[in-house]
Amino acid sequence: MAKMQLKMVSKLNRFAREERGTQLVELAIILPIFLIMFASVAEFGRFFYAYTTLSKAARTGTRYLITAKNSPQADATAKNLVVYGNPAGTGTPVVKGLTPAHVIITRTGGTSAVPEEVTVKISGFQYQPAFDLGKMIKVPSLSFNFDIKPSVTMHYLITQPLL
Repeated sequence: MAKMQLKMVSKLNRFAREERGTQLVELAIILPIFLIMFASVAEFGRFFYAYTTLSKAARTGTRYLITAKNSPQADATAKNLVVYGNPAGTGTPVVKGLTPAHVIITRTGGTSAVPEEVTVKISGFQYQPAFDLGKMIKVPSLSFNFDIKPSVTMHYLITQPLL
């Protein structure tokens, strides 16, 4: 019986000193953490790109409107500039999923012909993440879909009504 216990202790000692496979165990522990960190950085980069692109688009539309005559045609052109990046409204949107319905134009102060300020706001646009945790684990409350609402306000540059 003592010999059997001695053999068992000998095998356990040999197993405890064996280092083969430890790197694989360490990789199995660390890999999920690195994947989550990578996905987080990539997702933040995508969100930042979408937000800055929408902000720049809203600024472009506002710059156009502060020098244009107050008219429905000017509003349509400004919406095309915001969504498509060109006045004709051709091509693909600057950010996937953006439509002219998301662009809200507001004029405040002054008169209807000569407002004091022009605001272009993007409203109702939902950011669609590539790594949506809510969809992956089927828990909608953990979804990263949320609204991006950039807004730009500038003073109207035309001080007299255009005829």
